[in-house]
Amino acid sequence: MGLLTFRIGGIHPPENKLSKGMSIQGIEIPEQVVVPMNQNLGAPSHPIVKKGDEVKVGQLIAEAKGFIAANIHSPVSGKIFKVEPRLDSTGFRKESIIINVEGDEWADGIDNTDTLVKEIKLEAKEITDRIKQCGIVGLGGATFPSHVKYMVPEGKTPEFLIINAVECEPYLTSDHQLMLEKGAEIIVGIRIMMKALGTKKTIIGIENNKPDAIDSIRKLIGSDSDIIVEALKVQYPQGGEKQLIDALLKRQIPSGKLPLEVGCVVNNVGTAFAIYEAVQKNKPLIERIVTVTGFPVKNPSNYRVRVGIPISDLLEKANCDMEATGKIINGGPMMGKSIPSTEAAVTKGTSGVLAIRKEESKRAEVRNCIRCGKCTSVCPMGLEPHLLSIIARQGENEKCEQELIMDCIECGSCVYTCPSSRPLLDNIRLGKSNVSFMIRQRSVK
Repeated sequence: MGLLTFRIGGIHPPENKLSKGMSIQGIEIPEQVVVPMNQNLGAPSHPIVKKGDEVKVGQLIAEAKGFIAANIHSPVSGKIFKVEPRLDSTGFRKESIIINVEGDEWADGIDNTDTLVKEIKLEAKEITDRIKQCGIVGLGGATFPSHVKYMVPEGKTPEFLIINAVECEPYLTSDHQLMLEKGAEIIVGIRIMMKALGTKKTIIGIENNKPDAIDSIRKLIGSDSDIIVEALKVQYPQGGEKQLIDALLKRQIPSGKLPLEVGCVVNNVGTAFAIYEAVQKNKPLIERIVTVTGFPVKNPSNYRVRVGIPISDLLEKANCDMEATGKIINGGPMMGKSIPSTEAAVTKGTSGVLAIRKEESKRAEVRNCIRCGKCTSVCPMGLEPHLLSIIARQGENEKCEQELIMDCIECGSCVYTCPSSRPLLDNIRLGKSNVSFMIRQRSVK
């Protein structure tokens, strides 16, 4: 019997895990940090501090106002310099809190030690409240506010908690290294999640190119039968939520529905660690593990980074040859996006910083579609990217919706395999944006 994987599509790009096996390092805190207010999927947070206010590490500085929103806490101690729009990784100026750093004094009630705390004292509702209070979001890339996933409707107790430890993006190794160094904490975090959900079974999915992590987590679990580790085939995008559920349980999420529809809640392994720190240590999400990598980077590694630190500091720490670099990507090469300036700050959603060589950063000449069908054959959602690209570019929004453009997970497999270098995903993203706006307008009427 072969390794588990999803039913349709997928590709296997070069893994290029240059930072594999590199221990998690700290990074110096600069004299000033910039904390953006839009660090999560949904509504941006609202500042509750003003110029001149003194803050401590872990202190609440911005509140979530919407249902899908997340609190933001100070990653440093010091004095508020300004609250104003600053350039972020998207290239737009977004409301940010700028803090001048003075020492490293932590707010009261936060345990900042490495001592493992196994006993879970909080009840289910208290766990969800703590996750919300600490501003925890999904660390796999989507940055969905985690507490919302745990507000399960009555009568809908999920059958499975699925932990996404796949890390199928080329280059990225932060989750892999986190499992090797903080496995015990991750297991406690999983038990916290299970208690909050009332779930009796957890499956941890790890790609088979991480045998050390698979062995390490299995040893930590021991004979527990309610948590199991499944080794998965190395197949991109194995870490997609729908693809992971398909691979592990052979269940397919209906179009437009959530994992709960098939009895699952899915969380990233990094989120499990963040939830452990929030519930057991009362520690807000003010830092995360970031992979800094790429062939121009002389010391690719994994770093524990405070939110608000400029990306330029990470590149300098990893000794990146900027002369040889043509593009910097926030995230991995498949789903990440290039950033316009390295002065943009690290956020809760920054899983990696990838430097691309100049010769690889230029787009190939776009040629006519030859109707080869490769983009359709590799689409893990069973869509027709060539068709979606055409009708999206033509502004046929109703037809885009009918052809299920909103089901696209933007994995980039279609672009990777296209022999004509068509900008398929660019057009599809535009189409999704237009269809999303059309749906919102329809709901207002």
